[in-house]
Amino acid sequence: MLEEGDDLYPKEVKIRSYKPSKGVHIGQLKKANSLLSQAKKPLFLMGGGVNISGANEEAKKLAELTQVPVITTIMGKGALPTNHELYIGNVGMHGCYAANHAISECDLLFSIGTRFNDRITGKIDEFAKNAKIVHIDIDAASISRNIQVDIPIVADAKEAMTALLKDAIKPNLIQTLEHTPAIVHGGPFANIAHGCNSVRATKMALKMADYVITEAGQHQMWVTQYLEMDENKKLLTSGGLGTMGYGLPAAIGAKFGYPDTPVICVSGDGGVQMNIQELATATAYGLPVILCIFNNSYLGMVRQWQQLFYGKRYSSTCTRRRKSCSATCKGPGEQCPKYQPDFVKLAESYEAYGMRIEKEEDIKKAFEFAKEHPDAPTILEFMIDSDELVLPMVQGGQALDCMILDC
Repeated sequence: MLEEGDDLYPKEVKIRSYKPSKGVHIGQLKKANSLLSQAKKPLFLMGGGVNISGANEEAKKLAELTQVPVITTIMGKGALPTNHELYIGNVGMHGCYAANHAISECDLLFSIGTRFNDRITGKIDEFAKNAKIVHIDIDAASISRNIQVDIPIVADAKEAMTALLKDAIKPNLIQTLEHTPAIVHGGPFANIAHGCNSVRATKMALKMADYVITEAGQHQMWVTQYLEMDENKKLLTSGGLGTMGYGLPAAIGAKFGYPDTPVICVSGDGGVQMNIQELATATAYGLPVILCIFNNSYLGMVRQWQQLFYGKRYSSTCTRRRKSCSATCKGPGEQCPKYQPDFVKLAESYEAYGMRIEKEEDIKKAFEFAKEHPDAPTILEFMIDSDELVLPMVQGGQALDCMILDC
């Protein structure tokens, strides 16, 4: 512990278990390109590897050259601007209606920089069951681990797409985006929420900052559903790791790195308390991070599962529960104890600013309040309905096109 180390970052990292592939197997790439040229309903699935490798421009060029629609994982969001005509939306457990159906209907799934985790695939046997699958990933261990693929290509996403662009051929498409059900965000069923307070608060928050950070939970899914991204908008989220407590420290780090850039953290009332003490750090350094807390008095994502799949047998998810509460409580009511803590007072105790928002018409005023205080962090506590759900939703183990659209 007392030994001195070199502060110069090495040009090459030499770790026995870390041997990323360099270069692209041209033969495999030609096979993939051949499949692409023959496909009638091809689809690009782009994951976090595209963003990590900085291949956003290549992704856009590839989509435009081939005119193939693009869907993304949560970590891949932003690989293509969300307002691009070829972008459909996120895929997976809380993906949009159109993207989930697109995977089920495609005849070629050209996936780049994703590991096919269970939040993306749904029921393995039903995942892209009508499609040939090309899988480009820098980690050989990720290929054919969860999903058996037809053409594996171990390569960096940017290098692979750069090589593919040299001779990519426009496929023999029989579909256009107009024929894709509920394109982009929607149609009538995608991204439904029963109440609009959380939705409006989310949309407003996402417009206020260039860097958007989330905790883990329902609010995280709302952000990934509604966030409009281009080259100037960045999303920092821990994906499917479930790291409650990630948001506020990550937002502080983003603000240190980009002090002149607006930074917003969206959190739930449960997750934010994992590292709420970092408000002291933000205050000490005068960092005007805006912390949006969606307070539904529950650990919302777990509660959603208990509501939908466990007969409303709520256990260890109500943050207002006390010893005196009934063991068979089915939800909040007038008899419920007062919520603890008072986040506005908590903010003030850290010499930060705080405001509670209980009416939709006060949402805009809340963000104006935050912008008026550039010398310290601001907590905006949005009181939302306890029974709001993140929809669409694919139950674990079900096929992607078997979505819960309403309750």
